[in-house]
Amino acid sequence: MVERIVVGARYGLRDWLAQRITAVIMAVYTVVVLVSLVGGRPITYAVWKDLFAQGWMRVATLLFAASFAWHAWVGMRDILMDYVKPTGVRLALEVAVLLVLASYLGWTIQILWR
Repeated sequence: MVERIVVGARYGLRDWLAQRITAVIMAVYTVVVLVSLVGGRPITYAVWKDLFAQGWMRVATLLFAASFAWHAWVGMRDILMDYVKPTGVRLALEVAVLLVLASYLGWTIQILWR
């Protein structure tokens, strides 16, 4: 008889879909940034400042950062669940990952609207 260990009933299709949607959002953002910067002019601080002075770019960047954080969280959680067996160590690492991702997202917000 094989003993099954259930670690979470909500994982599966939702997380698979989240990975795909966040990856598409990040890919589209990357293309938009590249297209915005390609124009024959050199990329200087003034060009970056003008690009990020626009509200739509700030919102798009925040959406990218949130997508990146969610994408990273799902991936890291899955890696930790697969390879770190002691529950206490896994929980501590998951909390550390969440704190780092949340601080990066907060830092992004501070940079965009400061």
